[in-house]
Amino acid sequence: MDRNLALEFVRVTEASALAASKWMGKGDKNSADGAAVKIMRKTMNDISFKGTIIIGEGEKDKAPMLYSGEKVGKNHTTDEEIDIAIDPLECTTNLAMGRPNAMSVLAAGPKGTLLEAPGTYMEQMAVGRKAKGSIDINDSIENNLKNIAKALNKPIGEITVCLLDRPRLAETIKKVREAGARTWLIDHGTIAGGIATGMEDSGIDVLMGDGGAPETVIIAAAIKCLGGEVQAKLKPHDEKTKKEAIDMGLEPGRVYMTDDLAKGNDLMFVATGVSHGPLMRGVVFKDNGAITHSVVMKSRSGTVRKIKTRHFFDDEPEY
Repeated sequence: MDRNLALEFVRVTEASALAASKWMGKGDKNSADGAAVKIMRKTMNDISFKGTIIIGEGEKDKAPMLYSGEKVGKNHTTDEEIDIAIDPLECTTNLAMGRPNAMSVLAAGPKGTLLEAPGTYMEQMAVGRKAKGSIDINDSIENNLKNIAKALNKPIGEITVCLLDRPRLAETIKKVREAGARTWLIDHGTIAGGIATGMEDSGIDVLMGDGGAPETVIIAAAIKCLGGEVQAKLKPHDEKTKKEAIDMGLEPGRVYMTDDLAKGNDLMFVATGVSHGPLMRGVVFKDNGAITHSVVMKSRSGTVRKIKTRHFFDDEPEY
């Protein structure tokens, strides 16, 4: 892609973040998510490109906007087609309860570069550039932590592992602790946790456990931009989602590597904070406006831009 669409897509995540932030701490996650989805769709359709949502809000009959398969962008005459994976409001519950780590995210690449993933779980492991090549999702947790520690040139006792705090992951958390590593447990937000492994100043060295399969693809696109590595295995939570995965051409038991999840070297990732988190600050309202904090990554150039934007509201915004 010759154009720097990533910088144009920042307007999309900024708009979604601003819309959702109005609902922070008000206990209404559906209204927060609905506001983010509505303005994300409108803003995306103001940009001249030809895109298809491959990871969105769900199937067409369940999601009226930004559903998987929906065409977006206002220029459908170009030959260049873009695949889009979005989460207009990652961590909806956190935002509704006034907690950290909510953000609006978008990953993109040429048609066919992002894996279409069903709405189920994936066992996942992600590390940054320095630990690339040191992980094996089929190996034991202890051996993986030893290899990661060696790659990062620090003892296991200083390795920090990000995991979802879920009963289903109790055994995984126990094994991480038995190996001597530190744990960073999160209620929601595997996207932020996964991407943080690729940011040297985040304090998180590895993401382990499981999370949503769509979120795993988004993590892979970002980690590809950061030069790190992701490995994942499908972990369907019931027979219905297992069949859906197989019908989509996915293989339960197969290890999906970074390049399986996010192919090629023309990927981009954009995110804007809604509530404060390890990657960036959330929306801060000022007199007659607000400040947003975003991150923009491109795999081709390897650039990571952090953008702080001051928005002025002459009138009450549409959202």
